[in-house]
Amino acid sequence: VRRIHPDAEALGLDQSPPILDAAARRLGGAGRAELVRHDMALPLPPLGAFDLVVSAFAIHHLEHARVRALCGEVLGLLRQGRFLNLEHVASATPRLHAEFLAAIGEDPGDEDPSDRLAPAWTLAEWLGQAGFADADCHWKWRELALVGGRR
Repeated sequence: VRRIHPDAEALGLDQSPPILDAAARRLGGAGRAELVRHDMALPLPPLGAFDLVVSAFAIHHLEHARVRALCGEVLGLLRQGRFLNLEHVASATPRLHAEFLAAIGEDPGDEDPSDRLAPAWTLAEWLGQAGFADADCHWKWRELALVGGRR
């Protein structure tokens, strides 16, 4: 986003101070983005209005009811714009899940027990139910997907 819109104002959320510190270093210091500590399991605080909301691997640990509520909260943040969510999603079958783990070189015993994966098409459906237009899965490779919609 910064490459396309170098003067855009940005706001980043994460619950982890080390992640926020790393983001500050990567973004080049003060003025590049406001960084806020927030647990996504809780409703979003007042953040303002945005033209674009981007999320990457931030919500797949949340309970499904919270993800559905978050879709509505994100819609409420958008003026006229898009929400794009790059996420770890569920495979359609156990065999496809095993193939994904093999493709990324992960042992099934090392899976994160906090994952609460939903299929990509379910995430797109939840976006549509929240009021997003054109909710869809825009890209998918095994258990990685970009879903989004627009206001």
